[in-house]
Amino acid sequence: MTGTYTAEASTTVHASSDQVWNALTDPDIVKLYYFGTTVESDWMPGHPITWHGEYEGKAYEDHGVILEADPGRLLRNTHSSGGAEHTLTYLLEPDGDSTRITLTQDNAASADEADHDSANWSMMLDGLKKVVEGRQ
Repeated sequence: MTGTYTAEASTTVHASSDQVWNALTDPDIVKLYYFGTTVESDWMPGHPITWHGEYEGKAYEDHGVILEADPGRLLRNTHSSGGAEHTLTYLLEPDGDSTRITLTQDNAASADEADHDSANWSMMLDGLKKVVEGRQ
């Protein structure tokens, strides 16, 4: 079933877009804010991306494909988890000495699902912000 709702979350990180990009693509940093997830990819369009870890005591592995990767500006990839498939888009917008990062996820089946996903992505982005700003 294809959902028509979109989840969205955003925050402003007091760091350059290059630093935010690094936090999105460096597996050691990702693990610090993305709920302990290990991410693996070479970040090249058309190439795979995987996420794996443990959630509520159960191992998981999610899969996707990098659709676009413009360092410091845009990352778009598919994400398949538990039968759900969607596209994640990370837009980085430099603003002086800060970067606005907006994450959108398509294909939510309902407004409630989109709200739930938005809240999860907000937590993840808040973690990214804390990690990046703490590393400066």
